[in-house]
Amino acid sequence: MATENTKILTAEQEQQLRQPIDEYVGGIQAKIDALRKDGTDQVVEIQSSMDSLKRDRIYTQQEKEAKLAQYKADLEKAKAVESQNKGEVDKLIAEAESYLNSHFGEYYQAVVESGKAEKVQAQEKYQAAVAQLNKEHQETMAKLSDQQEIKDEKYVYKNRLFDAKMDLNKDLQEIKDRQHAAFDHKYHLIDMLRMSKFTFAETMAQRWENYKYTFNRRDFLLKNGLYIAIIIIFIGLCIATPILKGGTQLLTMNNILNILQQASPRMFLALGVAGLILLAGTDLSIGRMVGMGMTAATIVMHQGPNTGGVFGHIFDFSTMPVLVRVLLALVVCIVLCTIFTTIAGFFTAKFKMHPFISTMANMLVIFGLVTYSTKGVSFGAIDPSIPGMIIPRFNGFPTIILWAVAAVVVVWFIWNKTTFGKNLFAVGGNPEAASVSGISVFWVTVGAFVLAGILYGFGSWLECIRMVGSGSAAYGQGWEMDAIAACVVGGISFTGGIGKISGVVVGVFIFTALTYSLTVLGIDTNLQFVFSGIIILVAVTLDCLKYVQKK
Repeated sequence: MATENTKILTAEQEQQLRQPIDEYVGGIQAKIDALRKDGTDQVVEIQSSMDSLKRDRIYTQQEKEAKLAQYKADLEKAKAVESQNKGEVDKLIAEAESYLNSHFGEYYQAVVESGKAEKVQAQEKYQAAVAQLNKEHQETMAKLSDQQEIKDEKYVYKNRLFDAKMDLNKDLQEIKDRQHAAFDHKYHLIDMLRMSKFTFAETMAQRWENYKYTFNRRDFLLKNGLYIAIIIIFIGLCIATPILKGGTQLLTMNNILNILQQASPRMFLALGVAGLILLAGTDLSIGRMVGMGMTAATIVMHQGPNTGGVFGHIFDFSTMPVLVRVLLALVVCIVLCTIFTTIAGFFTAKFKMHPFISTMANMLVIFGLVTYSTKGVSFGAIDPSIPGMIIPRFNGFPTIILWAVAAVVVVWFIWNKTTFGKNLFAVGGNPEAASVSGISVFWVTVGAFVLAGILYGFGSWLECIRMVGSGSAAYGQGWEMDAIAACVVGGISFTGGIGKISGVVVGVFIFTALTYSLTVLGIDTNLQFVFSGIIILVAVTLDCLKYVQKK
């Protein structure tokens, strides 16, 4: 079927190859359609009418019931016809699919071979065009002496080379489109035969083909380049650790569980600030909120009377039941953090103040108040029975991880399944358009800050239990950078309105694992900041490049 001395198919020749398949399967499809006319088609139509009737407000309740009764009677008849013809329909579908499996591959392979030959031809055409342009350019340059004319000729030559490259890309895309259309044709026929019901293998085959068809190397590297680089770094660390640390293995189950355990409280903080970054904002007060929450939680859950005071007052909650103290500590942490985030949210929403300023003010106020009121002292340990009660270990598994999983699920639900979540993305993407569409930008902004405060409170409370107390104003310093960096690495865009919960989770694990790995390797803490800074810079750069590309 191919043209002389080549495998390249013309459009007419490809149609001739496919025609027997279309005619055979089309004939079977016509028989199936006839069998479905009074059966399956009627079932679908009647069910659609019943759904519409339930939403219809024109008819009275009695009229609806009468029509519904008639629909049900007609539906039973249609289902009976459908059941009667099912065996014959299944037999015809099996016959059509058997024919497709036997004959479609021959047609598709011919298209693939034609595409390969066409690519070679397109490359030869491009090389010939470049050679001709280069020859003409050299001839023209030999005749010129004026510098401006030479400069103009170089500019024209460069543009002609660009046009030739664009023609090549256009030819290659047409070849790609043709091959993709040939692949899709088989599944179009199956779609008609089975009424859009595909097997798992067929669904995966279509997804893989669509991925290859839409794959763009530049977009792939922009989206995943940082993750690839970090994976390479981890592989390097896993190789280097046994060599430098005398056989110590980095990738062990114990180390993985330790990383997950350390990441769990930080997950709450990252999930909180992620909502603010969605609004094109940030929060610089996270670390100080952790210090405040840790201090408050330690005071409430302290073992015996507190050794330090707040504004000179010594608290003693040891007479209260342990569980009551644990719950009270949680409430206090949430209330304190939410009060301050709400204040920052109010100033941000009401006065259009940038969150950088409002949260920086919060950071200074919180640290000043906590340090002044407690004289900066550490409040020691909490009741040792509390960690075993709230975050016990089962066969070595730290259940603190389950708290983080629960937080991820709840915030995912809020982001994706609630009106507030949809409004959050709308305001982050375009606050002016969101306001015009009736969304209260003020309350969405304040709500995001309130949600962040609740999560900060939970995170600081959980960290206090994990560390068995030791709360002080200085605790949590720098944690805001880790939380923000985790969100950025996870794809929460600073341009607003773009991000996924899965990205936040990945970002938190990446930073926690990196810090843990560098610590095991014995890298100085100050150098760890250098690594974190480079990762943040690269992540934000890639995010900006994606934004520029969309613009």
